[in-house]
Amino acid sequence: MAQNDQTPWSEEQVDLAIIRDVLMMNFTLSGGALDAKPGPLGVGRADALNARTQQYLEAVGILDELLPLGIKCNSDFKSRQSHWWTSLQHCFRPNFLMIGQPVVEQVLSNHLEVPVCYGEKVISVSETEYGVTVDTDRGGKVRSKYAIAADGARSTVRPVLDISFTGTKPEIVWTVLDTFIDADFPLCSEIITFHLNGRSRVSWIPRERGMARFYVLLDGEITQRRAEDSIREHMAPHRVDFVRTEWFSTFDVKERIASTIVSKQGTGRIILAGDATHVHSVNGGQGLNTGIADAFALTWLIAAAVNNAVLSPSAATKFRSYDTERRTVAQEVIDVAATAHTAKQYVSTIEKNAGYIIGMGVSYDGLGSELISERYPDIWITRIGDDEAIRLYSTISYGKYLVLFLGEQDPQTLFRNISTYFILCPDSVGRNEVKGHSNGTSGRIDTFSSDVVTAEDNFVVIVRLDMYIGYVGEGDGWKGKGYLEQLYAT
Repeated sequence: MAQNDQTPWSEEQVDLAIIRDVLMMNFTLSGGALDAKPGPLGVGRADALNARTQQYLEAVGILDELLPLGIKCNSDFKSRQSHWWTSLQHCFRPNFLMIGQPVVEQVLSNHLEVPVCYGEKVISVSETEYGVTVDTDRGGKVRSKYAIAADGARSTVRPVLDISFTGTKPEIVWTVLDTFIDADFPLCSEIITFHLNGRSRVSWIPRERGMARFYVLLDGEITQRRAEDSIREHMAPHRVDFVRTEWFSTFDVKERIASTIVSKQGTGRIILAGDATHVHSVNGGQGLNTGIADAFALTWLIAAAVNNAVLSPSAATKFRSYDTERRTVAQEVIDVAATAHTAKQYVSTIEKNAGYIIGMGVSYDGLGSELISERYPDIWITRIGDDEAIRLYSTISYGKYLVLFLGEQDPQTLFRNISTYFILCPDSVGRNEVKGHSNGTSGRIDTFSSDVVTAEDNFVVIVRLDMYIGYVGEGDGWKGKGYLEQLYAT
């Protein structure tokens, strides 16, 4: 469990230095997190976990802690603009989980196996061919093999690395209120966008604890009173009274993206993540979700570089996939982010770009990444000899590749220490035993049936640790001189 410490860091040698929190559970790494804030976040900030983020957090084993602390949103539709949710395939939770960022950060921190040191600001960072040195304003010095800079849009690390942070869109100022209201407007578990005078400038989002979040786009002077007046105007003729406001803030957003997110143009040991890499409109809850996706896409690569003595010589170039994949996706998120439209245009934009908002449509295939991939579906599978169907994501051992043999195969487990192996058969197999393989005992491979597998299927799928497909092919292409040996020596 992470310890929240106010004691300055003395000189220390670790595997990974984290500037702000980042997801790194289930990996054996020494390290620590530096956070310039005086303490854990108390109120406000991000408010939703999308469908893909919920899959990530289930994989690392903490979603069950978060579910009772939030509420489902966009799960029980009253509106007609719902098919972009209800049409999702192989997604067990096609909804937002509305939950405050402070709660999410606390649960994540409780599972970190490294200390989080608050009130310690990085003043310099440097790297060599062999490692990174981080100095803080309290006299701390950390030497690490790698460093992750997730220190926000005003990152102190990014300019030190001479990484540009440019944007093409004008500044947009959103007003945000987390508030408790007394209103006669019908309650709804959906996100509501109000249309007035040809524009949509107010959104109402249900929150946990009976709270409401409002996003308001104002012209001219920005005050809480003007934001509340705009909400009343948009909700008229319904009555709304503001009982207690827990948080009022503004997001002054100029959408930007870093020119690179790995130092030394993709070959270095300092990696950017989250808002230090990309900032965009608050619409769609993209900030927290893309940040968690960055962490999920990055930490398994760092862990592989640090922990595996059998890492192949060509692996270093493969790890540049993080820059290729996440920076391209960030640019696409920026390109599709909605600003101020009519209600009809707003809904059309949301539907068109739902894959990014939900997180389920993000794909790295075709981006030129060395580890090209698209999301692996959360399919239902049934263990041979058992009647109970389970979801594939519920079986995952986070921290390992998932190697799936479909059809008649002669499975070999050359990378057993870093992989989990399953055989998938058509449903027609039923309860029959598959010759030579049963229920994973005595070193054998678990065998399942699924209705997505056909009798004609005969190939191997390798799922990366971030739950994207890394390889699909027939025969022995996954081993020998194939996919895994590009990263690991046998």
